[in-house]
Amino acid sequence: MRLRGFMLLLISLLFAATPSLAQWKWKDSRGQVVVSDIPPPRDIPERDVLQKPDVAARRPAAAPSAASGAVVAEVAAKPKVDAELESRRKKAEQEQADKQKAEEEKVAAQRADNCKRARAHLASLDSGIRLARTNDKGEREILDDKGRAEEMARTRQVIASECR
Repeated sequence: MRLRGFMLLLISLLFAATPSLAQWKWKDSRGQVVVSDIPPPRDIPERDVLQKPDVAARRPAAAPSAASGAVVAEVAAKPKVDAELESRRKKAEQEQADKQKAEEEKVAAQRADNCKRARAHLASLDSGIRLARTNDKGEREILDDKGRAEEMARTRQVIASECR
């Protein structure tokens, strides 16, 4: 009979102590101390929060293994993030990566086209055919050997920079 009474007392103390583990304490805007099992409103500054619930006290009473203890510690260390917010962040990152990839592909296509044109121009310069171009005044000029050599040097520079 004594054992039963002791167990009943122990269980009642256990249930009485459990709610106190999850107690918040803060000062409200009037300076009064408020005690509750829910967190204070968002407009209460952090300096006015007097007590927060102890996360370690709410863990199960069974001793966790080393592996599960590491998992519990990792979960406790990570802040809880809204799943929708996380999915929107990932979607925005994916869209940004897709835009960057599309831009890189566009630049690569332009480079390939410039390379192709420069090689064709160099081939026409190497062919020895008389070439003419239009000057700033709109007049037609025939390239002499010096002009051809200068044009070939510029075209080789373009090929060196665009054809990688």
